[in-house]
Amino acid sequence: MSLHDDAVSVLKGYDGGDARQAGLRLAYLDHLAGHPDGMWKACSAGHLTASALVVDPERGRVLLTLHRKLRMWLQMGGHCEPQDTTLAAAALREATEESGIAGLSLLPGGPVRLDRHPIPAPCHWHLDVQYAATATAGAVEQISEESLDLRWFPYDEVAGVADDSVVRLLERTRARLAQDF
Repeated sequence: MSLHDDAVSVLKGYDGGDARQAGLRLAYLDHLAGHPDGMWKACSAGHLTASALVVDPERGRVLLTLHRKLRMWLQMGGHCEPQDTTLAAAALREATEESGIAGLSLLPGGPVRLDRHPIPAPCHWHLDVQYAATATAGAVEQISEESLDLRWFPYDEVAGVADDSVVRLLERTRARLAQDF
């Protein structure tokens, strides 16, 4: 199965729980149907990306990266690569690379939410498929070349440093954690 096929399968099975997420799900599927290259950065109409919010549920905190180019506190994530076989694998790879933490585990149940946001030309849109990952006890982060900073924030401080997309991702992640534990 190709990464494109996996993305279609993941999105067909995704239930975001509200009308906005359902609309994004359909928009992502339409994009992939119309763009065989819709998984790749080279697709000028936009492309899917994969990200993961790294959480430490035992301590009630989240690891955010101060993105080098955007200069915003964000979850770990980015472009899919040819070696990625699934969206989940791409999200986990990105989270591991950008956090420096080995042994991250994606929360069960697939993506936590979808977020479509504009980006500068030549591409126009990132269609982000957002997962959540838990860090093992005692995990030590290590800053990557893609970040200006990497920092753990208590859940209740995220709204003060990050944009609404990250806040909504944290809310959905916490709801998923409550279901799984």
